[in-house]
Amino acid sequence: MYKIPNHRFLAAMILLACAAFVPLHAQDSAATPTSPDSTLFTTYSGGPTNVNWVVCGSTADTEGCYASGSLGPFVGVGAMLESNPSVKGDVVTRAIYVVDSGSADSVKLYVYRKTDTVTADSDTVVVTLAGTVALPLTGGSTALVSMAANNSFLFIGTNLSSEAMEVRKSNFSITQIGGFSPPSNVTSITSDQYGYVTVTQGDVFTVLGPDGSEQEDGGGSDFMLGTTQAVSATTLLGADAQPPEQRLGVRPKTSHAQVGAH
Repeated sequence: MYKIPNHRFLAAMILLACAAFVPLHAQDSAATPTSPDSTLFTTYSGGPTNVNWVVCGSTADTEGCYASGSLGPFVGVGAMLESNPSVKGDVVTRAIYVVDSGSADSVKLYVYRKTDTVTADSDTVVVTLAGTVALPLTGGSTALVSMAANNSFLFIGTNLSSEAMEVRKSNFSITQIGGFSPPSNVTSITSDQYGYVTVTQGDVFTVLGPDGSEQEDGGGSDFMLGTTQAVSATTLLGADAQPPEQRLGVRPKTSHAQVGAH
């Protein structure tokens, strides 16, 4: 069961072409300005209870490592993710999301705010805890956490829980994803570059859109691919419960129902 509910003449022509090309090129360049921290990078290390971070790279006039710190303490970190940056002048702000899944009955999402103030010769970094969200998921020492995100939502699950959680970034409200019968635990959460996310639960899956709404669900261990991080084919590829061609078909567009109340 599935649903798919819810772009002289020759000289004059050359001059015109050049005149048209230059403004378009300038417009493209203006649309994608270089972030002031684009030559800096952050690495993470440590153990499951404390995570260290170091910011290195270069500025206009210097190079090296500029700041360091730690996140925690945690019971046991299961997954981490950074948000896209927000840029205002020389200040770059992003979120660091940490899922602490070490406790069987107390899985938590920690949201840190990382601010880089970049000058010609330095980067001043401040990391603060912005919020903590209790997630109705099952954790523990054997729990494997899956997490993906788009601009508006985080999607989080564990292999010990039969449902995943959709967390709205703006206010940390939580919506349950899943509810298949019989229930099946979350095996992966994957995303593509457009903000679509697939929650895979054994041999069933759910696709969520950039706005958090459900786009499709059905039988099969479907997953998605992004552009910067490979997924493990060893764990995701297997016998598909539903031949892909059976899902093909087109019909008039209808409004997609929201998954829960957003």
